[in-house]
Amino acid sequence: MVYRLTVRDHMCRMRNFLPHAIVLSLATFLAACNTSSVYNNVPVNKSAGSATNIASLTAVIEANPSDASAYSTRGIAYGQAGKLDKAVEDFDRALQLNPQSYQTYANRALVYRRMGRNQEAVSDYTRAINIKPDYDVAYVGRGNIYRQQGNFSAALSDFNSVIARDSSDARAFYNRGLIYQAQNQHPQAIEDFATAIGLNPKASAPYTARGISYIAVNDPTTAFSDLSMAVNLDRDSSIAWANRGLAQEMLNKPKEARRNYTRAITLDNSNQVAREGLGRVGS
Repeated sequence: MVYRLTVRDHMCRMRNFLPHAIVLSLATFLAACNTSSVYNNVPVNKSAGSATNIASLTAVIEANPSDASAYSTRGIAYGQAGKLDKAVEDFDRALQLNPQSYQTYANRALVYRRMGRNQEAVSDYTRAINIKPDYDVAYVGRGNIYRQQGNFSAALSDFNSVIARDSSDARAFYNRGLIYQAQNQHPQAIEDFATAIGLNPKASAPYTARGISYIAVNDPTTAFSDLSMAVNLDRDSSIAWANRGLAQEMLNKPKEARRNYTRAITLDNSNQVAREGLGRVGS
């Protein structure tokens, strides 16, 4: 059977499957925020928690038992190594010694986030902000939690606060864009993603997000360009590959779409966008 779906036909059918593309992509972004990084996009590093490294940091603490920064440094190492309970213990001790350390509150909040203790994380970010009202890291971290909880009003307030200070923090624009995208305000989302890309052109997620919004406004050519950049920056992004296939399908290129959907399924067998796409173009 020859595949002859025109772009016009495809647009009619988009009403049925486009929302799933956007929801799935957002869900994946949120999951990544919860699991991939602890300290400002620093991946979990098991070697940071090696016996040798921890012993060295412990020796510093033993030599300076009243040094809050020593506990905080070891807490960061524990956090990077995935030893979250020990990280919290060290941050607790650091804050006992120096309760005005807004950085330590933010670091402990990041660990709480990773542990799924979001309310405690919000409280710590708020404490950091109370100590240093212009601390962008805390606003972005707290805003992310609010966004994940669906509290878009509070999240927007935090991201807007960062942006109003003429911040160069790409994360504030990216995350505000995700909120606009979730609310189907795609022109605003595209603008924020563009700003995030300008501030950090090596990050793949804003290209993926902007590509998804371009799909939503029926601009598959520009979407394909963004999603191609996304997969060039992150070859393992199932979401980028799946939505790149969707853009190609909209451009009436079923063979190319099939290859992208297949790549997405290889990376993530549960990718709904790719599975539905293969169902349309054939496996």
